[in-house]
Amino acid sequence: MADDPWERIRRLPMGRQIELLQADGRRWVGTLVPSHEFSGDRIVQLKLESGYNVGVHVNADDTVTEVGGSDANGGRPTESGAPPAPSRRPPSSDRWVALLTTGGTIASRVDYRTGGVRPVRDESEILAFYPDLEREGPVRVIPVMDRLSEDIHPDDWLALARRVFEAFGAGADGVVIAHGTDTLAFTAAALAFLLENPPGPIVLVGAQRSPDRPSSDGFSNLTNAVRLARHPDLAEVVVVMHAGLSDDRFAIHRGTQVRKMHSSRRDAFQTRNSGPLGELHEGTVRFHRPLRPKGAGPFRIAEGLDPTGGLLWFYPGLEPDRARAFAEGRRGLILAGTGLGHVSAAHLPWVRDAVARGAVIGMTTQTLGGDVDPYVYATGRELQRAGVLYLDDLLPETAYAKLLWALGRSPEPAEVARLLLEDRAGEFERRHPVEGPP
Repeated sequence: MADDPWERIRRLPMGRQIELLQADGRRWVGTLVPSHEFSGDRIVQLKLESGYNVGVHVNADDTVTEVGGSDANGGRPTESGAPPAPSRRPPSSDRWVALLTTGGTIASRVDYRTGGVRPVRDESEILAFYPDLEREGPVRVIPVMDRLSEDIHPDDWLALARRVFEAFGAGADGVVIAHGTDTLAFTAAALAFLLENPPGPIVLVGAQRSPDRPSSDGFSNLTNAVRLARHPDLAEVVVVMHAGLSDDRFAIHRGTQVRKMHSSRRDAFQTRNSGPLGELHEGTVRFHRPLRPKGAGPFRIAEGLDPTGGLLWFYPGLEPDRARAFAEGRRGLILAGTGLGHVSAAHLPWVRDAVARGAVIGMTTQTLGGDVDPYVYATGRELQRAGVLYLDDLLPETAYAKLLWALGRSPEPAEVARLLLEDRAGEFERRHPVEGPP
């Protein structure tokens, strides 16, 4: 009796590619992935070349053949296949880039034994998974943490700053930080304030699409981030992500001016109130705006973030008592107001009380462009008279990170206010294009 094709499939490891030719003439070619809990008997789950999964009922008279070569990770290794050999390092190169991993989509891969996505931690595994990273020189992988981006805490910003400092101290020419996208802008802003006078590029990068999808952007984003981290003229915190839907352009955003604008598009990250700092096009770096000069002082970490700062998003119906309770005990608070920087006049009493006890309150806007202005409407004038600082075009997330940094620098409200209003890392954009950001 011929071998039952179902039994043969069951003996194959996940990640193996097969061709299933059915007796009625239908042909399926795909990669074996784990069946879900609702699959019926003799149902095989295949990931097709299109990226979609399909369940196929295997009959006794069907024919199954193993297909050599590729897998469902776009040519990168699965758990059951040998990884491709990393690209050869240039023999004369002693310039290297540190890659710090924190978790998130970009530092994960499909585990076909479980069907889930798991983090990639080991250096050899990452370099095997992304073999072209070392095409232009060595990359040293430094696992820092394993966090979903929503679990990142201000303490983690300090931990990352210390690892960046150590990497440059060990001789790195640049540092890349692989990070989940949801809070990547917060981390970029925080590092821009924590790391003073960096000697080279600090590039944050993420991925919008998980590595099991055919449209995954992690490989190209990371490759271009590593390339940018070798640039000799860049010495600040930036974010590199897709500039559009194609794979030939990657935007370089200043870390204090960038926001995630879309939940899933590959070009979700945009620079507010102006265009990107530059771009990578087919491997060539072009800067469109002036870079921040390398600092004359020593490279150092501004140790200390004060967690008593907070970020409060105003919305219609926000009860003043709730806002007062949120502000209680905080040394500082960033308000994300409406329009030109407004909250309901009903909130003026608790704002006055908070300022009177020494809290620093800064005003930003929820809008995607423009800046705040207290002089247009009466509410803005009242808030300014109450002691609220109007923070020009600072993004709420940037203002929040800067507030924690400023509170950690001084116990004096006047000094904290001065630091908030001072341009420290290119966070203010004084000239806005008439047509707005591209």
